Amino acid sequence: MSRSLKVLITGGAGFIGSTVASACIDAGIEPVIIDDLSTGREEFADGRALYRGDIGDPALVDRVVAEHPDISIVIHCAARIVVPDSVRGPLEYYEANVGKTIELLRSLRRNGIHRVIFSSSASVYDAEDGGAVTEDAPLAPSSPYARTKAMVEQILSDSAAAGELRAIALRYFNPIGADPRARSGLQHRDPSHALGVLISAYRRGGTFTITGADWPTRDGSGLRDFIHVWDLARAHVRAVERFDAVTEADPFQVINLGGGTGTTVRELVSAFERVTGGSVDVTVGGRRPGDVAGAYADAGRAADVLDWRAELTIDDGIRDSLAWAERFDPRS
Repeated sequence: MSRSLKVLITGGAGFIGSTVASACIDAGIEPVIIDDLSTGREEFADGRALYRGDIGDPALVDRVVAEHPDISIVIHCAARIVVPDSVRGPLEYYEANVGKTIELLRSLRRNGIHRVIFSSSASVYDAEDGGAVTEDAPLAPSSPYARTKAMVEQILSDSAAAGELRAIALRYFNPIGADPRARSGLQHRDPSHALGVLISAYRRGGTFTITGADWPTRDGSGLRDFIHVWDLARAHVRAVERFDAVTEADPFQVINLGGGTGTTVRELVSAFERVTGGSVDVTVGGRRPGDVAGAYADAGRAADVLDWRAELTIDDGIRDSLAWAERFDPRS
């Protein structure tokens, strides 16, 4: 891969976007970042071209492209992502995730950039039975957040059909872990995802609540496909490297990114206790708005078209998450 290749990463100072940027650098790909730093951290973009601002600002996108005319692909990670928040404030999510994406795509089209890799989500699937899903499985997004991801996929599909762009939608399952070289990690002090909440409870001597114990899974708790964020980042590099080949036959492609196995929340707790050698006080609560039983990935297409497979385990993800939590907030 030529070191002259340059990509624009929206949300590139956030947890996933910054890790993707690090993987790009390690592969000889130069990242340029747009991030409003509402949830991202400036230090995660150290040594990288960072433009602080809104992806929906046409003047900013024009300036970025003018100053980096060799940008050839955009990795679009910027989004609001907290499911319960989307239920409470749907308009803000539709504006941020859909409205601003439309403005971004207009700016890219105006500047002659027609290749997009989109950070989508497995939450778009009908995930009521805790089973495996392929990219052709039925869709039934159950929260405003999930519906924004499905809507952007549809926008990309329609735009590709119209000849305006080519796009790959990467449907993430449940990212955990941190950059193994500790360049970035999950930075929220009050995380909403299962492992982050579990770590907070463990380190602060609190109680971890399993949200729902009557899901149609093997132990009643929700099921997730946990994928290490570094594996996720590597997949983005492969998508950049293989973009033209992947989109040659069809200008819009969807690819699952997951570990390919399902782990229930109770099993996550057991794995956490195995890794730490400690115990966690656990209670059971009600289901949260927007939650589903869960699903896990059939990642065969990623193996076929990206030559990518998840390599890191759930134990690796727990260890790296714990190491990052200590680094990020050593006093808690």
